[in-house]
Amino acid sequence: MSGNPAGAPSSPRGALGALTLLFFMWGLITSLNDILVPHLKALFTLSYFEAMLVQFSFFTAYFVMSLPAGALIRRTGYKGGILIGLGLAAAGCLMFYPAAGLRAYPLFLVALFVLACGITVLQVAANPYVTALGPPETASSRLNLTQAFNSLGTTLGPALGATFILSAAAWPDAGAASLSAAERVLREQAQVAAVQTPYVVLAGVLVAIAVFLALFRLPRVADGTATGAAAALPARRSVWAYPHLVLGALGIFAYVGAEVAIGSLLVSVMGLPEVAGLAPDVAGRYLSLYWGLAMAGRFIGGALMRVVRPGGLLGFNALANVALLLVAMLASGKVVMGALLAIGFFNSIMFPTIFSLALRRLGGFTSQGSGVLCMAIVGGAVVPLLQGFCADRIGLLASFAIPLLCYVYVAVYAARGARPR
Repeated sequence: MSGNPAGAPSSPRGALGALTLLFFMWGLITSLNDILVPHLKALFTLSYFEAMLVQFSFFTAYFVMSLPAGALIRRTGYKGGILIGLGLAAAGCLMFYPAAGLRAYPLFLVALFVLACGITVLQVAANPYVTALGPPETASSRLNLTQAFNSLGTTLGPALGATFILSAAAWPDAGAASLSAAERVLREQAQVAAVQTPYVVLAGVLVAIAVFLALFRLPRVADGTATGAAAALPARRSVWAYPHLVLGALGIFAYVGAEVAIGSLLVSVMGLPEVAGLAPDVAGRYLSLYWGLAMAGRFIGGALMRVVRPGGLLGFNALANVALLLVAMLASGKVVMGALLAIGFFNSIMFPTIFSLALRRLGGFTSQGSGVLCMAIVGGAVVPLLQGFCADRIGLLASFAIPLLCYVYVAVYAARGARPR
């Protein structure tokens, strides 16, 4: 599926296939944060609140960059935005090398912010582009399909991170207190170096994808071509004047915040003696199951939404996660672990469904609306930080009341807020 700059543009199906590479890569990179949280928490002896600054730095970029990314894409086109996003993401990955070499936690946070700026540009460009590559009636199904490959990346990310970061940084189980000063230095060097090679490799892969897509003739699409089966709503003065978009942005905020918070703390929960008592690298591999269930759910959901109303399925999944969180907070042992892992399955269709419902009938405001929705991904910065604050004070399992409230809002949005008016 290669392209030629001088040749004709690729078919929509070919372009959709090429874009799955992007969805896969930013899924893999984003899920590696769930490995970085326990790794850097141990390395720098951080509280839960301080460790959650990993997610805060990463997801704050969505708030800062989403609207500028929308303006950039209007100037450069979807393809230009995608190439710029890949370049920024590669630069952020390369910054991990000096951050690890200097053993500087603040520099890690800066690298994560730059990396996420690139992914933000990719999201703002690729999500509406996918909705425009076919009939409006199947936009939700199409976006769920590409998001399934994003979930493939998020499934492989924790497994790779557990192998190349947590396992590589592991030390013989002699207890930190019994190590000599020289052994402690070697242990810290191993923990720091464990993040350098994986992120340099990721930078190389991102550059290779950028070169491939630069040679690939993506078809041109008009802004707003696939935002809903019905005609666009009457034009308004501002993108903020569309209630279903604004409420959808709050839905993205709540959903992403809950998903990221749960994924970030799962390794820590599975390590609790009263839950499963798993070692970090073992728990990191189980984390792949959380994202793997999301991948399975997206394939199933993409098919179901050809016959089931997207809003109805969204509401059902949100209520299922409320129930699972109640089980996790009230139960003990491996039941807690199983309930939290099962949330991944019901998370599956939420992001693309909220995204496509919120973009319906926006007409010429579509790319701007996409920027608003991507800006709301800052929920992944705020909600985990809030849960980390609560975990330090009321306990780790009790703190899951925070994502529970997020899923309650998603259920309300599905029932009442998603209808264009």
